[in-house]
Amino acid sequence: MTNNGIIDALFNEEEGEENRPLTVSELSLLIKGELERKFPSVWVEGEIVGFSASGPGHWYFSLRDADSQIKAACFANQNSRFKLRPFNGLHAIVRGKISMYGPRGDCQLIVNSVEAAGEGAFKIEFERRRRVLEAEGLFSKELKRPIPEIPRRVGVVTSPTGAAFHDIVKVITRRTRSLDIVLLPSRVQGEGAAEEIVRAIELANSFNSSVAEQDKLDVLIVGRGGGSQEDLWAFNDEDLARAMRSSAIPIISAVGHDIDTTISDMVADVRAATPSVAASMVCFGEENLVGKTAESYRRMMSAISYSLLQFRRRADFLSASPSLALEPSALTRGRMALESLKAELSEEMSGKLSALSNRLDSAVRRMSPAKLAADLSERRGRLGIVGQKVLSAMTMTLSSKRQMLGSLSASLDALSPLGVLSRGYSIVKKSGRVVTSVSQVKSDDSIEIAVSDGRISATVRDVEEGIEGA
Repeated sequence: MTNNGIIDALFNEEEGEENRPLTVSELSLLIKGELERKFPSVWVEGEIVGFSASGPGHWYFSLRDADSQIKAACFANQNSRFKLRPFNGLHAIVRGKISMYGPRGDCQLIVNSVEAAGEGAFKIEFERRRRVLEAEGLFSKELKRPIPEIPRRVGVVTSPTGAAFHDIVKVITRRTRSLDIVLLPSRVQGEGAAEEIVRAIELANSFNSSVAEQDKLDVLIVGRGGGSQEDLWAFNDEDLARAMRSSAIPIISAVGHDIDTTISDMVADVRAATPSVAASMVCFGEENLVGKTAESYRRMMSAISYSLLQFRRRADFLSASPSLALEPSALTRGRMALESLKAELSEEMSGKLSALSNRLDSAVRRMSPAKLAADLSERRGRLGIVGQKVLSAMTMTLSSKRQMLGSLSASLDALSPLGVLSRGYSIVKKSGRVVTSVSQVKSDDSIEIAVSDGRISATVRDVEEGIEGA
């Protein structure tokens, strides 16, 4: 029966004739209808006390001030959208309608919105959540996992229209050429934002479980730009913290600026002060590898240049050595030294090229994306070409030196005393020393005469200065 029906039933149309008395339920229904009609939506400020949550998810509490209090109820279909869970001691602003709970005759506020009255309330709730999650062990350092050194694909959980995503894309595309970016769009503030972020993380893990190894996401960046404490509140959600800890994919939390700390920062495997810093973290491995490759190439070329310089110096020294004029066998030793130097240079170059090639092969296997593999293959090809050019240059240089040494050997052979003897000349020695002047000998001195095929012992019979016929 409607409220108007109840009122009509109380009196007959005939004046003065009373109808039956109201039942308790009828009176309660009448009061309930009047209250809801008079107070369909009110804002009430006060302190929350006696908070409790039922099994189905309904919340019950009282709202009080210094002199009075009123009971309140918030049903699950409403509170599931709240960004702030009420708690005892919270000074709150509550919106709802006034109604009456008939079975107990209680006047109560049916709540459809709860907001904190002041920043202090956020801090109180933040500390409560932090203690709960810390007791569950979600902040343990032992649970935190390292970020892959060279990730292949990174998932980004954030708003597709926010500055955070554009900053991440800008950093990654500028500093790497192999890292793929996968956006998992989600709201990052307001009612329902935390639930969307949780679903995005779960979606990323579900995706990984259904694709081949090379297609999996290696790391997730979860975050947004800076904002007020209320703007960042979604990242203090307890369910989000548990989802991040349960993720099989390592997570970088990149929420706000350095001064802002959220529960997501505490539970994540790594915390980044900003989204741009998070992007730099996932770029570091590839940047480092490329830098080391370039440095190895530079060192190799420096070593080759130095070795060739040393080779030239040693070759020049050997070709100009006075010992070659006195000892023809030094030519043989010079050739052996040149061959040894060539072998040393070849071995050193082969070792460096082989080590660099192995490192590049390892990088290709770890990075996997086709464009990085192609780039590294190109670098390896260029290094191979450089190696071939260097070896070719070395071979040409050594050939030139051999020709030079051959020419020197021929000249030395032509000027060698032994060569002179073969043309009919002889060498006179006294006491093992070559006689170059008549003043070195006198009559009756014993001398040795070296000819092309042996030696002659003789005695000086006479000494005469000057050359006959000169």
